[in-house]
Amino acid sequence: MGRMQQLVLAALIVGSGACGGPTDGSPEPIPDGLVVLTFDDGNKSDISFVAETLKEYGFGASFYITEGLGYHADPDKERYVSWEDVRQLHDLGFEVGNHTGSHPDMTKLTVDEIHSNLELIEQRCDEHGIPRPETFVYPGWRHSLPAVEALAERGYRFARRGVSPEHPDGGRGARGRPYDPEDDHPLLIPTTGYAGPEWGFEDLVWAVDQARDGKIAVLTFHGVPATEHPWVNTDPEDFVRYMDFLQERNCTVIALRDLAQYVDPSKRPEDPYGPIRRRQANGG
Repeated sequence: MGRMQQLVLAALIVGSGACGGPTDGSPEPIPDGLVVLTFDDGNKSDISFVAETLKEYGFGASFYITEGLGYHADPDKERYVSWEDVRQLHDLGFEVGNHTGSHPDMTKLTVDEIHSNLELIEQRCDEHGIPRPETFVYPGWRHSLPAVEALAERGYRFARRGVSPEHPDGGRGARGRPYDPEDDHPLLIPTTGYAGPEWGFEDLVWAVDQARDGKIAVLTFHGVPATEHPWVNTDPEDFVRYMDFLQERNCTVIALRDLAQYVDPSKRPEDPYGPIRRRQANGG
């Protein structure tokens, strides 16, 4: 039995690995050092390197799957995960999240097109015995009120955006805001930091330092390495160094879905974009 098969068997024995909430239904206090790990685009390294590495640390994580980008141009699935790989990620206890069927700019879609993009990944998950996704990441981090409303209508609990507009984003890794459940809409969660050539160890330390006083650090990675998209590349040795740091800092490292242990997603601002506009008016 190979190493990955052993990890799958162990995950099946101990359960899904998802965090459970309090028995009375109320969220637990948010600990300092709470970190959400997210991985976008379904790169092959998700299953060939990242999953096994995270299991060794005992960390949770969310993997956001799309059939866009180069998925269909990769019939042998050497660059992107197959749905069998995605099922294996689920069997290992990780979250499988929705990243749309075609990876479009959602600000340019009709409402029907938004729903069909969400539905395709939901159907694929159902076909492969994977639970219906309950969290989402906006492709290219482009979002809109119709997209937020469509996610709410379909029962999504949390969705992650990028670092802008509050922070500049040159597209090669950047710092952003920590997630503040008392302010941010749960379907517009900011990215606290995403890895790339212009984001490194000092930025990781900064992001983790933001995870205090009820705020949460949400980290984003793409391929480890990202052979198709070098502008968001993370070298494997750097990734291990990052995970070592999270372990040394005794961080609580979870999937996006597991925020429900600490956050009530039904409590949200009436205007989803109100907090963002207010920050912009106040200079970020």
